[in-house]
Amino acid sequence: MCVNDAAVMGAWAIDQKIQGSNISFLADPNSVITKALDMELVAPGPCAKLGPKRCKRFAMYVDDGVIKVLNVSEAPDDPAGDARPEASCIDNMLKEIAAL
Repeated sequence: MCVNDAAVMGAWAIDQKIQGSNISFLADPNSVITKALDMELVAPGPCAKLGPKRCKRFAMYVDDGVIKVLNVSEAPDDPAGDARPEASCIDNMLKEIAAL
């Protein structure tokens, strides 16, 4: 999910070749889902560069409507998770899902 429109997300999905996989790219242009999940990035540093209404870097595993794993890549010195994205990367997610 990204705070962007459906056209951008559709183009990104094509670029990432996810068609036929179990991965979904979701558009959240008004930050409705982002805010409901408490994933809005409000840190002044990243927002000064990217603008407001940004989403934190996170990965979520949902099974039958229940959030089973939620990982956010962020730290006090790295609120956007750019320096250490590992928590929300696929290798970590697969490890945590396998441990369920």
